[in-house]
Amino acid sequence: MSSLTIVRGTPVQRTPRVIQMESMFDVPPTRDSEQRWDVDIDLPEQWNVGVIVGPSGAGKTTVARELFGDAMVSRWEWPCGKSVLDGFPEGMSIKEITALLSSVGFSSPPLWLRPFHVLSNGQQFRVNLARTLAEQPDLAVVDEFSSVVDRTVAQIGSAAIAKTVRHRGQRFIAVSCHYDILDWLEPDWVYEPHLNRLQRGFLWRRPTIELEVRRAHHSCWEMFRSYHYLNHTFNRSARCFVALYRGEPIALQAVIASPHPRVKNLYRGHRAVCLPDFQGVGIGNSLIDYVARAYRGIGARILSTTASPSLIRTRARSLNWRCVRKPSLAPARGANAGAAFKAWQPAVNRLTSTWEFVGAPMDELEARRLIYG
Repeated sequence: MSSLTIVRGTPVQRTPRVIQMESMFDVPPTRDSEQRWDVDIDLPEQWNVGVIVGPSGAGKTTVARELFGDAMVSRWEWPCGKSVLDGFPEGMSIKEITALLSSVGFSSPPLWLRPFHVLSNGQQFRVNLARTLAEQPDLAVVDEFSSVVDRTVAQIGSAAIAKTVRHRGQRFIAVSCHYDILDWLEPDWVYEPHLNRLQRGFLWRRPTIELEVRRAHHSCWEMFRSYHYLNHTFNRSARCFVALYRGEPIALQAVIASPHPRVKNLYRGHRAVCLPDFQGVGIGNSLIDYVARAYRGIGARILSTTASPSLIRTRARSLNWRCVRKPSLAPARGANAGAAFKAWQPAVNRLTSTWEFVGAPMDELEARRLIYG
Protein backbone atom coordinates (compact mmCIF):
# COMPACT_ATOMS: atom_id res chain seq x y z
CA MET A 1 0.00 0.00 0.00
CA SER A 2 1.42 3.38 -1.05
CA SER A 3 -0.20 6.40 0.54
CA LEU A 4 1.38 9.78 0.05
CA THR A 5 0.65 13.43 -0.57
CA ILE A 6 2.39 15.16 -3.45
CA VAL A 7 2.60 18.95 -3.47
CA ARG A 8 4.05 20.99 -6.30
CA GLY A 9 4.35 24.77 -6.01
CA THR A 10 5.37 27.40 -8.53
CA PRO A 11 6.27 31.00 -7.62
CA VAL A 12 4.02 33.62 -9.23
CA GLN A 13 5.67 36.83 -10.35
CA ARG A 14 3.25 39.64 -9.61
CA THR A 15 3.54 41.53 -12.87
CA PRO A 16 1.05 44.27 -13.88
CA ARG A 17 -0.83 41.79 -16.05
CA VAL A 18 -1.11 39.31 -13.19
CA ILE A 19 -2.48 42.01 -10.90
CA GLN A 20 -4.97 43.14 -13.57
CA MET A 21 -6.18 39.55 -14.08
CA GLU A 22 -6.69 39.11 -10.32
CA SER A 23 -8.76 42.25 -10.25
CA MET A 24 -10.86 41.30 -13.31
CA PHE A 25 -11.70 37.77 -12.12
CA ASP A 26 -11.72 38.39 -8.38
CA VAL A 27 -8.76 36.04 -7.84
CA PRO A 28 -7.17 36.39 -4.38
CA PRO A 29 -3.60 37.77 -4.59
CA THR A 30 -1.12 34.91 -4.45
CA ARG A 31 2.63 34.48 -4.58
CA ASP A 32 2.63 30.70 -5.11
CA SER A 33 0.53 28.49 -7.41
CA GLU A 34 0.15 25.11 -5.72
CA GLN A 35 -1.13 21.70 -6.83
CA ARG A 36 -1.76 18.80 -4.49
CA TRP A 37 -2.43 15.11 -5.03
CA ASP A 38 -3.44 12.60 -2.36
CA VAL A 39 -2.36 9.20 -3.62
CA ASP A 40 -3.63 5.89 -2.25
CA ILE A 41 -2.48 3.02 -4.45
CA ASP A 42 -2.37 -0.63 -3.43
CA LEU A 43 -0.96 -2.60 -6.34
CA PRO A 44 -1.51 -6.36 -6.64
CA GLU A 45 1.42 -8.59 -5.68
CA GLN A 46 1.57 -10.17 -9.12
CA TRP A 47 1.16 -7.98 -12.19
CA ASN A 48 2.68 -7.28 -15.60
CA VAL A 49 0.83 -4.34 -17.14
CA GLY A 50 -0.35 -1.20 -15.39
CA VAL A 51 -1.77 2.12 -16.60
CA ILE A 52 -1.80 5.61 -15.12
CA VAL A 53 -4.45 7.50 -17.06
CA GLY A 54 -6.35 10.76 -16.93
CA PRO A 55 -6.94 14.04 -18.76
CA SER A 56 -4.26 16.63 -19.35
CA GLY A 57 -3.24 18.24 -16.08
CA ALA A 58 -4.45 15.32 -13.98
CA GLY A 59 -0.97 14.77 -12.53
CA LYS A 60 -0.16 11.52 -14.32
CA THR A 61 3.50 12.26 -14.94
CA THR A 62 3.99 13.80 -11.49
CA VAL A 63 2.54 10.75 -9.75
CA ALA A 64 4.41 8.31 -11.98
CA ARG A 65 7.72 10.08 -11.39
CA GLU A 66 7.13 10.16 -7.63
CA LEU A 67 6.29 6.44 -7.47
CA PHE A 68 8.52 5.01 -10.22
CA GLY A 69 11.02 7.78 -10.99
CA ASP A 70 14.04 5.61 -11.79
CA ALA A 71 12.06 3.57 -14.32
CA MET A 72 10.54 6.52 -16.23
CA VAL A 73 11.21 6.63 -19.99
CA SER A 74 10.42 9.56 -22.23
CA ARG A 75 12.67 8.99 -25.26
CA TRP A 76 15.81 7.19 -26.41
CA GLU A 77 18.82 8.48 -28.31
CA TRP A 78 19.30 6.59 -31.58
CA PRO A 79 22.56 6.40 -33.56
CA CYS A 80 22.55 8.86 -36.44
CA GLY A 81 22.79 7.22 -39.85
CA LYS A 82 22.86 3.66 -38.50
CA SER A 83 20.10 1.07 -38.55
CA VAL A 84 17.73 0.73 -35.60
CA LEU A 85 19.43 -2.59 -34.88
CA ASP A 86 22.53 -0.67 -33.77
CA GLY A 87 20.58 1.26 -31.14
CA PHE A 88 19.99 -1.75 -28.91
CA PRO A 89 22.29 -2.72 -26.00
CA GLU A 90 25.65 -4.11 -27.11
CA GLY A 91 25.15 -7.28 -25.07
CA MET A 92 22.09 -8.33 -27.09
CA SER A 93 22.54 -10.78 -29.95
CA ILE A 94 21.00 -10.03 -33.34
CA LYS A 95 18.68 -12.99 -32.77
CA GLU A 96 17.42 -11.44 -29.52
CA ILE A 97 16.98 -8.00 -31.10
CA THR A 98 15.03 -9.21 -34.12
CA ALA A 99 12.86 -11.48 -31.97
CA LEU A 100 12.01 -8.55 -29.70
CA LEU A 101 11.24 -6.26 -32.64
CA SER A 102 8.98 -8.91 -34.14
CA SER A 103 7.21 -9.52 -30.84
CA VAL A 104 6.08 -5.89 -30.54
CA GLY A 105 4.75 -5.94 -34.10
CA PHE A 106 7.70 -4.56 -36.05
CA SER A 107 8.66 -7.62 -38.05
CA SER A 108 9.78 -6.18 -41.39
CA PRO A 109 13.53 -6.86 -41.93
CA PRO A 110 13.82 -4.27 -44.74
CA LEU A 111 12.70 -1.62 -42.25
CA TRP A 112 15.15 -2.83 -39.58
CA LEU A 113 17.95 -1.59 -41.86
CA ARG A 114 16.74 2.01 -41.74
CA PRO A 115 17.80 4.71 -39.25
CA PHE A 116 15.26 5.57 -36.59
CA HIS A 117 14.58 9.10 -37.86
CA VAL A 118 13.28 7.94 -41.27
CA LEU A 119 10.65 5.59 -39.80
CA SER A 120 7.00 6.59 -39.57
CA ASN A 121 5.47 7.63 -36.25
CA GLY A 122 3.85 4.22 -35.90
CA GLN A 123 7.11 2.40 -36.63
CA GLN A 124 9.04 4.61 -34.20
CA PHE A 125 6.39 3.85 -31.58
CA ARG A 126 7.02 0.09 -31.90
CA VAL A 127 10.82 0.41 -32.05
CA ASN A 128 10.90 2.64 -28.96
CA LEU A 129 8.83 0.10 -27.06
CA ALA A 130 11.18 -2.74 -28.05
CA ARG A 131 14.18 -0.65 -26.97
CA THR A 132 12.48 0.12 -23.65
CA LEU A 133 11.91 -3.56 -22.89
CA ALA A 134 15.51 -4.32 -23.81
CA GLU A 135 17.01 -1.51 -21.71
CA GLN A 136 14.75 -1.92 -18.67
CA PRO A 137 13.89 -5.61 -18.20
CA ASP A 138 12.64 -5.25 -14.62
CA LEU A 139 10.26 -2.28 -14.83
CA ALA A 140 9.61 0.20 -17.61
CA VAL A 141 7.34 3.25 -17.25
CA VAL A 142 6.57 5.01 -20.54
CA ASP A 143 5.31 8.59 -20.36
CA GLU A 144 2.98 9.96 -23.07
CA PHE A 145 2.30 6.40 -24.20
CA SER A 146 0.74 6.32 -27.71
CA SER A 147 0.30 10.11 -27.80
CA VAL A 148 1.99 10.65 -31.18
CA VAL A 149 0.28 7.89 -33.20
CA ASP A 150 -3.22 7.58 -34.59
CA ARG A 151 -5.69 5.67 -32.51
CA THR A 152 -5.83 2.50 -34.62
CA VAL A 153 -2.03 2.18 -34.48
CA ALA A 154 -2.14 2.91 -30.73
CA GLN A 155 -4.70 0.18 -30.10
CA ILE A 156 -3.05 -2.54 -32.19
CA GLY A 157 0.36 -1.58 -30.79
CA SER A 158 -0.98 -1.72 -27.24
CA ALA A 159 -2.18 -5.28 -27.75
CA ALA A 160 1.21 -6.29 -29.17
CA ILE A 161 3.22 -4.74 -26.33
CA ALA A 162 0.97 -6.25 -23.64
CA LYS A 163 1.35 -9.69 -25.17
CA THR A 164 5.12 -9.31 -25.30
CA VAL A 165 5.45 -8.01 -21.74
CA ARG A 166 3.47 -10.94 -20.35
CA HIS A 167 5.39 -13.46 -22.43
CA ARG A 168 8.72 -12.06 -21.20
CA GLY A 169 7.53 -11.84 -17.59
CA GLN A 170 8.33 -8.12 -17.38
CA ARG A 171 6.53 -5.17 -15.77
CA PHE A 172 5.34 -2.27 -17.88
CA ILE A 173 3.39 0.88 -17.01
CA ALA A 174 1.79 3.11 -19.64
CA VAL A 175 1.21 6.75 -18.66
CA SER A 176 -1.40 8.14 -21.03
CA CYS A 177 -4.32 10.53 -21.46
CA HIS A 178 -6.08 8.05 -23.78
CA TYR A 179 -8.68 5.70 -22.33
CA ASP A 180 -9.16 3.88 -25.64
CA ILE A 181 -6.02 1.78 -25.06
CA LEU A 182 -7.28 0.12 -21.88
CA ASP A 183 -9.19 -2.73 -23.51
CA TRP A 184 -6.24 -3.39 -25.82
CA LEU A 185 -3.62 -3.40 -23.07
CA GLU A 186 -5.83 -5.49 -20.76
CA PRO A 187 -3.99 -4.03 -17.74
CA ASP A 188 -3.78 -5.70 -14.35
CA TRP A 189 -4.45 -2.33 -12.74
CA VAL A 190 -5.40 1.24 -13.70
CA TYR A 191 -4.83 4.34 -11.57
CA GLU A 192 -6.51 7.72 -12.20
CA PRO A 193 -4.67 10.46 -10.24
CA HIS A 194 -7.39 13.12 -10.63
CA LEU A 195 -9.87 10.75 -8.95
CA ASN A 196 -7.36 8.98 -6.68
CA ARG A 197 -9.01 5.79 -7.94
CA LEU A 198 -7.32 2.43 -8.44
CA GLN A 199 -9.04 -0.35 -10.37
CA ARG A 200 -7.52 -3.81 -10.43
CA GLY A 201 -8.47 -7.23 -11.67
CA PHE A 202 -9.69 -8.64 -14.96
CA LEU A 203 -11.88 -5.69 -15.92
CA TRP A 204 -10.70 -5.17 -19.49
CA ARG A 205 -10.80 -7.49 -22.49
CA ARG A 206 -9.24 -6.93 -25.89
CA PRO A 207 -11.93 -6.25 -28.51
CA THR A 208 -12.43 -8.75 -31.30
CA ILE A 209 -10.62 -7.74 -34.49
CA GLU A 210 -13.13 -8.36 -37.26
CA LEU A 211 -11.62 -8.82 -40.71
CA GLU A 212 -13.18 -9.18 -44.14
CA VAL A 213 -11.28 -11.40 -46.60
CA ARG A 214 -11.66 -10.89 -50.34
CA ARG A 215 -10.07 -12.14 -53.54
CA ALA A 216 -8.02 -9.34 -55.11
CA HIS A 217 -6.21 -8.50 -58.35
CA HIS A 218 -2.46 -9.14 -58.40
CA SER A 219 -1.85 -5.39 -58.72
CA CYS A 220 -2.60 -5.06 -54.99
CA TRP A 221 0.90 -6.44 -54.39
CA GLU A 222 2.25 -2.93 -54.98
CA MET A 223 0.92 -1.65 -51.66
CA PHE A 224 2.49 -4.58 -49.77
CA ARG A 225 5.71 -5.36 -51.66
CA SER A 226 8.06 -3.06 -49.73
CA TYR A 227 7.05 -4.70 -46.43
CA HIS A 228 7.72 -8.30 -47.40
CA TYR A 229 10.40 -9.72 -45.14
CA LEU A 230 12.54 -11.16 -47.93
CA ASN A 231 11.48 -10.73 -51.53
CA HIS A 232 9.78 -8.00 -53.57
CA THR A 233 9.20 -10.08 -56.71
CA PHE A 234 5.76 -11.46 -57.50
CA ASN A 235 4.35 -14.12 -59.83
CA ARG A 236 1.27 -12.69 -61.54
CA SER A 237 -0.27 -16.14 -61.86
CA ALA A 238 -0.74 -16.24 -58.09
CA ARG A 239 -4.20 -15.74 -56.59
CA CYS A 240 -4.29 -12.84 -54.13
CA PHE A 241 -6.42 -12.54 -51.03
CA VAL A 242 -6.54 -9.44 -48.84
CA ALA A 243 -7.81 -8.89 -45.32
CA LEU A 244 -9.66 -5.64 -44.73
CA TYR A 245 -10.01 -3.92 -41.36
CA ARG A 246 -12.67 -1.22 -41.24
CA GLY A 247 -12.72 -1.29 -45.02
CA GLU A 248 -8.95 -0.83 -45.49
CA PRO A 249 -6.63 -3.58 -46.82
CA ILE A 250 -4.05 -4.45 -44.16
CA ALA A 251 -2.76 -7.93 -45.03
CA LEU A 252 -2.19 -10.05 -48.13
CA GLN A 253 -1.81 -13.76 -48.80
CA ALA A 254 -0.95 -14.99 -52.30
CA VAL A 255 -1.20 -18.64 -53.34
CA ILE A 256 0.28 -20.30 -56.41
CA ALA A 257 -0.12 -23.72 -58.02
CA SER A 258 2.81 -26.07 -57.29
CA PRO A 259 3.26 -28.70 -60.04
CA HIS A 260 4.21 -32.11 -58.75
CA PRO A 261 4.62 -35.33 -60.80
CA ARG A 262 2.76 -37.47 -58.26
CA VAL A 263 0.58 -35.06 -56.26
CA LYS A 264 -2.45 -33.46 -57.86
CA ASN A 265 -4.12 -30.25 -56.75
CA LEU A 266 -1.11 -28.99 -54.82
CA TYR A 267 -0.65 -25.31 -53.93
CA ARG A 268 1.79 -23.29 -51.88
CA GLY A 269 1.91 -19.90 -50.27
CA HIS A 270 3.65 -17.42 -52.54
CA ARG A 271 3.74 -14.17 -50.54
CA ALA A 272 2.30 -13.18 -47.15
CA VAL A 273 2.49 -9.65 -45.77
CA CYS A 274 0.83 -7.72 -42.94
CA LEU A 275 1.29 -3.95 -42.90
CA PRO A 276 3.60 -2.84 -40.05
CA ASP A 277 0.94 -0.86 -38.17
CA PHE A 278 -1.11 -4.04 -37.78
CA GLN A 279 1.58 -6.53 -36.86
CA GLY A 280 1.90 -8.27 -33.53
CA VAL A 281 -1.67 -9.44 -32.92
CA GLY A 282 -1.88 -12.46 -35.24
CA ILE A 283 -3.64 -10.89 -38.23
CA GLY A 284 -1.18 -12.25 -40.80
CA ASN A 285 -1.33 -15.80 -39.43
CA SER A 286 -5.12 -15.67 -39.23
CA LEU A 287 -5.32 -14.69 -42.91
CA ILE A 288 -2.90 -17.45 -43.94
CA ASP A 289 -4.91 -20.07 -42.04
CA TYR A 290 -8.22 -18.77 -43.41
CA VAL A 291 -7.04 -19.02 -47.01
CA ALA A 292 -5.50 -22.43 -46.36
CA ARG A 293 -8.85 -23.64 -44.99
CA ALA A 294 -10.45 -22.53 -48.24
CA TYR A 295 -8.03 -24.58 -50.33
CA ARG A 296 -8.60 -27.57 -48.09
CA GLY A 297 -12.32 -26.97 -48.69
CA ILE A 298 -11.92 -27.60 -52.43
CA GLY A 299 -9.91 -30.76 -51.78
CA ALA A 300 -6.47 -29.25 -52.36
CA ARG A 301 -3.26 -29.56 -50.38
CA ILE A 302 -1.44 -26.37 -49.48
CA LEU A 303 2.18 -25.93 -48.39
CA SER A 304 4.11 -23.03 -46.94
CA THR A 305 7.87 -22.56 -46.96
CA THR A 306 9.35 -19.92 -44.69
CA ALA A 307 12.66 -18.66 -43.36
CA SER A 308 11.04 -16.46 -40.72
CA PRO A 309 11.96 -17.66 -37.19
CA SER A 310 8.80 -16.15 -35.67
CA LEU A 311 6.57 -17.84 -38.25
CA ILE A 312 8.34 -21.17 -37.75
CA ARG A 313 7.73 -20.91 -34.00
CA THR A 314 4.06 -20.11 -34.60
CA ARG A 315 3.65 -23.08 -36.95
CA ALA A 316 5.38 -25.40 -34.48
CA ARG A 317 2.84 -24.46 -31.78
CA SER A 318 -0.17 -24.77 -34.08
CA LEU A 319 -2.28 -27.90 -34.58
CA ASN A 320 -3.19 -26.62 -38.05
CA TRP A 321 0.26 -27.16 -39.56
CA ARG A 322 2.48 -30.22 -39.96
CA CYS A 323 6.18 -29.91 -40.68
CA VAL A 324 7.16 -31.80 -43.84
CA ARG A 325 10.73 -30.46 -44.05
CA LYS A 326 12.67 -29.31 -41.01
CA PRO A 327 14.79 -26.14 -41.22
CA SER A 328 17.50 -26.90 -43.75
CA LEU A 329 19.06 -25.82 -47.02
CA ALA A 330 16.70 -27.10 -49.69
CA PRO A 331 18.29 -29.18 -52.47
CA ALA A 332 18.50 -27.55 -55.87
CA ARG A 333 15.99 -28.57 -58.53
CA GLY A 334 16.89 -31.91 -60.03
CA ALA A 335 19.37 -32.89 -57.32
CA ASN A 336 18.53 -36.06 -55.40
CA ALA A 337 15.43 -36.84 -57.36
CA GLY A 338 13.72 -38.52 -54.43
CA ALA A 339 13.22 -35.26 -52.48
CA ALA A 340 9.63 -34.90 -51.27
CA PHE A 341 8.76 -31.74 -53.13
CA LYS A 342 11.43 -31.64 -55.83
CA ALA A 343 9.14 -30.26 -58.53
CA TRP A 344 9.14 -26.75 -57.07
CA GLN A 345 12.12 -24.71 -56.07
CA PRO A 346 12.38 -23.31 -52.53
CA ALA A 347 15.40 -21.29 -51.43
CA VAL A 348 18.73 -23.07 -51.69
CA ASN A 349 20.96 -20.49 -49.97
CA ARG A 350 19.25 -20.03 -46.60
CA LEU A 351 17.59 -22.16 -43.93
CA THR A 352 13.91 -22.71 -44.60
CA SER A 353 11.29 -25.18 -43.49
CA THR A 354 8.17 -26.43 -45.25
CA TRP A 355 4.79 -26.96 -43.64
CA GLU A 356 1.50 -28.44 -44.79
CA PHE A 357 -1.85 -27.13 -43.59
CA VAL A 358 -3.82 -29.94 -41.92
CA GLY A 359 -6.49 -27.86 -40.18
CA ALA A 360 -10.25 -28.14 -40.67
CA PRO A 361 -11.42 -27.39 -44.23
CA MET A 362 -13.81 -24.57 -45.03
CA ASP A 363 -17.30 -25.35 -46.31
CA GLU A 364 -16.86 -26.13 -50.01
CA LEU A 365 -19.39 -23.58 -51.28
CA GLU A 366 -17.87 -20.82 -49.14
CA ALA A 367 -14.38 -21.88 -50.23
CA ARG A 368 -15.25 -21.76 -53.93
CA ARG A 369 -16.79 -18.30 -53.56
CA LEU A 370 -13.59 -17.03 -51.99
CA ILE A 371 -11.12 -18.70 -54.34
CA TYR A 372 -12.92 -18.37 -57.65
CA GLY A 373 -14.85 -15.17 -56.93
